[in-house]
Amino acid sequence: MNKKYVTALTIAGSDCSGGAGIQADLKTFAALDCYGMSVITALTAQNTQGVQAVERISADFIAAQINSIMKDIEVNAIKLGMLHNQENIAVIAENLQRYQCKNIVLDPVMIAKNGESLLQSQAISTLIEKLIPLATVLTPNIPEAEVLLQNTIKNHADMAQAAKKLTELGCEAVIVKGGHLQEKESADCLYVKKTAQIYWYTAARVVTANTHGTGCTFSAAIAAFLAKQNELITAVKLAKDYLTTAIISGSHYRLGHGHGPVNHLINDMKNS
Repeated sequence: MNKKYVTALTIAGSDCSGGAGIQADLKTFAALDCYGMSVITALTAQNTQGVQAVERISADFIAAQINSIMKDIEVNAIKLGMLHNQENIAVIAENLQRYQCKNIVLDPVMIAKNGESLLQSQAISTLIEKLIPLATVLTPNIPEAEVLLQNTIKNHADMAQAAKKLTELGCEAVIVKGGHLQEKESADCLYVKKTAQIYWYTAARVVTANTHGTGCTFSAAIAAFLAKQNELITAVKLAKDYLTTAIISGSHYRLGHGHGPVNHLINDMKNS
């Protein structure tokens, strides 16, 4: 009898330095025993010090990539990352609906660590209108949640309120990542609309400059665990554990002169 892969697709931008974007996503999928595939939405010239240039991929070619995969291969989960502009978002949303895609993890990538914009400002309304309602879970960090809500988030109570408020945009659940609060523990807040329940996921903060691609890695890990048929609450916990392990391991390495990557390939959770 032929074996069957668990598959995960990343639709995101390329990071030529390998720490974030589709490169980080594919490493994460592999570490978590998923067969990874990619649709590239933009090319970036970037390294550990920041983003130097962005080259968009046409919406038509993005659609062609999606069609090539969907018409041939079963996709168990999808991670959405850097989408760059309105046209890309619209064509991706159209195809996700066409193929009735499930287990969609949307990481609303907007700003790089050096402050470089990765999502055109006029595309935010399109993201809210067309793509967020299709998401199984939305995974903004605090600055991204603040942009989406046009509100300030200062503490855990604000995070919980933001997560709840963001589900009103149509997604099934929201996890607001709390890394930007700079507290002793890194706490993320998940709100599930169907049950109106809030869940907190905490880990000791690792003091390191090697945090490039943490958001990409976390959302990709959630997608991988959803692809492996875990419930969302469990998938988020396992993804948090994986990312924490990757950050701790990566903190011992030095790569480049800025924010180095996490160690995607350290993992003992393949069978989860």
